Amino acid sequence: MELFEGRPVNTTGRLPREVRVYDLLDELGIEYLRVDHEPATTMEACEAIDEAIGTLMCKNLFLCNRQKTRFYLLLMPGDKKFKTKELSSQINSARLSFAEAEDMLKYLDIEPGAVSVMGLMNDKDHAVTLLIDEDVKAGEFIGCHPCVCTSSLKIKTSDILGKFLKAVGHEPQIVHLVGEES
Repeated sequence: MELFEGRPVNTTGRLPREVRVYDLLDELGIEYLRVDHEPATTMEACEAIDEAIGTLMCKNLFLCNRQKTRFYLLLMPGDKKFKTKELSSQINSARLSFAEAEDMLKYLDIEPGAVSVMGLMNDKDHAVTLLIDEDVKAGEFIGCHPCVCTSSLKIKTSDILGKFLKAVGHEPQIVHLVGEES
């Protein structure tokens, strides 16, 4: 896998949702590194992507409450175990589950396998609450997809928190996830 600075020179054949990510990042003056790859279907493939971009890809989970009236995008370290009970108590939302693919498309213009903080640029009605684990917030970089699962980006956490989220009108709620068996 080859590491590139910024957007692809030629965007022919790339989905409009991916190109819109590059357009917004460029407009905001956010620098990023990019690697193109096949969809990662194994842990080994994920590790190869992490190694290529030089940071751990963030685990991005799109969740909802049982009534499907509240939606959440959770960013957590890829090596932490997710426990719904641990998160539910912090956000006062019982019975969290993974949201449906249709909801990902509706709110974030993202399909399964490509869930990313970048999708918040498509959440114009602010229907999704962003939750960020404190360890992700403390990291220097965030590894994420540009709304497709065939590319990965490495972006400074400070640029995501300061420039990107401000531009898309989302304020993160910081959560503390232990991620260990109790």
